Amino acid sequence: MFTLAIRRDAYRPVQRIALIFLPWLLLLAGWYAIHYSGLINPALVPTPRDVFWRFIELSKTRLPMDVLMSTRRVFLGVLCGIALAVPIGFMLGWYKGIRTFIDPLINFFRALPPIALIPLVIVYFGVDELAKTVILFYASFFAGVIVMYEGISQISPIYVRVARTLGATDAEIFRKVIVPLAVPHMLTALRVALGVAWATLVASELIAAQQGLGALIQNAGSFFQLDIIYVGIICIGFVALFMDMALRAIAKRFVSWQERIA
Repeated sequence: MFTLAIRRDAYRPVQRIALIFLPWLLLLAGWYAIHYSGLINPALVPTPRDVFWRFIELSKTRLPMDVLMSTRRVFLGVLCGIALAVPIGFMLGWYKGIRTFIDPLINFFRALPPIALIPLVIVYFGVDELAKTVILFYASFFAGVIVMYEGISQISPIYVRVARTLGATDAEIFRKVIVPLAVPHMLTALRVALGVAWATLVASELIAAQQGLGALIQNAGSFFQLDIIYVGIICIGFVALFMDMALRAIAKRFVSWQERIA
């Protein structure tokens, strides 16, 4: 029995690696199958090999700067959006009266697609970096504030009652009860805002962007360079994935006390 347990432990890392890479291998297999199936014109679906070599070629020229510019824009937009979304979301979640009053307005603006605001943003903020940051700020703020206030509003009041029963002051309740319970929601709001900001990136870079992954995709689309479009899309996905993985690692560290199913 002991030997069997050791063998199982030895196979776990292999199983974990297999579970990580298997979806990507299936995706590549499906990609090749679509290209060679004849159902779609092969010229419209470049192979992973073609996209990889185009990635290598672009990596020697403009791609690193495009990735850097897009990442910086997303970072600034999300940072500003979350910095405002967390306190406002906390206030809306904690005070039911304020939430009832402002909730329709929040949901109204949340439903507006950022791309529809581009003409107004250009009028008010010009076509420089500020305009692109405003679009990303708008997208990340409303995504973050919704997650934040929904999470705060679902915190059970029993924690506060127990703390009061034990003689805690309001300041101690806020510092030792409310803030720790709010941290998971803050991190979730940040992750959601980050995903929404990356999804909005191409729209933000419609505003006279010369560099950035969105600009790369748009320029390639004008010349029907499908392999470059794929490179831009894949880069957006992987950069967003790596940033999300970093946030998940941070969240795991800060909310290690929280009970989870798995």
